[in-house]
Amino acid sequence: MYSKHVTTLALCGIQPIPVFVEADISPGLPQFQIVGLPDAMVKEARDRIRSAIKNSGFPFPRTRLTINLAPADVKKQGTFYDLPIALAILLAEGEFSKEMILDSIFMGELALNGDIRSVTGTLGAALLAQYLKTKNVFVPKENVQEALAIPSLSIFGASSLINLVLHLKKEQVIPPAHKIKQGRKAHSVYPILLEDIKGQAHAKRGLEITASGAHNVLLKGPPGTGKTMLARALPSLLPSLTYQESIETTSIASVAGILKSNQGLIIEPPFRHPHHSSSATALVGGGSWPKPGEVSLAHRGILFLDELPEFSRHVLEHLRQPMEDGEVTISRVANTIQFPARFLLAATMNPCPCGFADDPKQTCTCTPSMIHHYRKRLSGPLLDRFDLIIEVPRLDPDAFCSSHVQETSKEVQKRVEKARTIQQKRMKKAGIFSNAEIPASLLDTFCKKDTEASEILRQALRQQRISARGYARACKIARTIADMEECEYISAPHIAEALQYKEGNSLMT
Repeated sequence: MYSKHVTTLALCGIQPIPVFVEADISPGLPQFQIVGLPDAMVKEARDRIRSAIKNSGFPFPRTRLTINLAPADVKKQGTFYDLPIALAILLAEGEFSKEMILDSIFMGELALNGDIRSVTGTLGAALLAQYLKTKNVFVPKENVQEALAIPSLSIFGASSLINLVLHLKKEQVIPPAHKIKQGRKAHSVYPILLEDIKGQAHAKRGLEITASGAHNVLLKGPPGTGKTMLARALPSLLPSLTYQESIETTSIASVAGILKSNQGLIIEPPFRHPHHSSSATALVGGGSWPKPGEVSLAHRGILFLDELPEFSRHVLEHLRQPMEDGEVTISRVANTIQFPARFLLAATMNPCPCGFADDPKQTCTCTPSMIHHYRKRLSGPLLDRFDLIIEVPRLDPDAFCSSHVQETSKEVQKRVEKARTIQQKRMKKAGIFSNAEIPASLLDTFCKKDTEASEILRQALRQQRISARGYARACKIARTIADMEECEYISAPHIAEALQYKEGNSLMT
């Protein structure tokens, strides 16, 4: 006999697609077949489902059993099909009526004893339910907080197959789950804060601009000057994610399987710091079943690359397109998948292999050819995508030993939040979150300059101090500096400061 379908989902990147699980029980020799482009994990579900149904006290069909995962042209991957397939079989067997599964989405992995285990991609089920205007979402108990990120849905946390079936038969009710309130991490929890770093006022000013406009930054200087500490203090300056940013970030983390049990929305910008031995696939994503890479896991947060020239040049060149477009496109024969990758790139580097090429107090032991080869590991187009290149000089001993109270991360973060709020109000209708995202077509609209500021930019273009991309970059940085000062128009001092973060830098020559 043929049953009505049970609704679940497939994930194309982070995009959920509705999948309908159909069960057909017909006479013949015992056979359990799953069709509809299932992968190995889905095919292996047959043994888990058979044991789970039997150990939950339900009879398993001893005839020909066919499961269809529709649409049949979409690849199915993952263990969360266990529960909807088991429910489709029990529905076909008449254990409960089809009216009980209407307006519901199911997902979950089954243990051999019938328990329901946590899965990845739960937020996708909630987003799909919102899109389909479905009221109920049944997920493993450990994943309810993730699904509760979408309001106006009834989220049910199921612990076992027998309990879920009793709920569907209205014999034992599973109450809807409730959201646990989350708070922002206290500043004391961050490993490094701005007040932990002595001196380096110029670099700290650059970091504030970086955080305020989500601009890419490269910190350059001799060893021991605090470059890495400055970069690691950057997360403490960023404001909390907006709701839409949290949804995007959590969706990526959910698909990647890095969310903790019972974790809800990610409200803090992610901070990713891959090792320099990382491959291109690890950095930008990919694989036979494409998964998000570090650039996507850092979406709406920070991707930190310490000692940038130590990374393979081939790997670093893969960053150019995501830095420009804010997304990663992975093409395969069967389909093309896109992952968001709007990240703030923070990197550090020494001026030469020994690190002392620009140090007035240490003698550099590198030959010119060694320095040339070292800097050639970074291509000009990649360096041109850094909005700010900040020199971090060796700290004066008096400044290092000074007891002067440093400005705290909390104080700077308040100013950053104010600047971000100004940007979001100005560009809300365009769907832009920060100044770094302003496209060339809207540059004149959002980066209005006074006469003197425009003249300074024209002079920089005439003298070929900046490229076309450099012109747009200077406008965006100046717009951020103006927002920090709550100015409506970009003035000459804003442009002058924006230009000096690239002007005359030895890396660009």
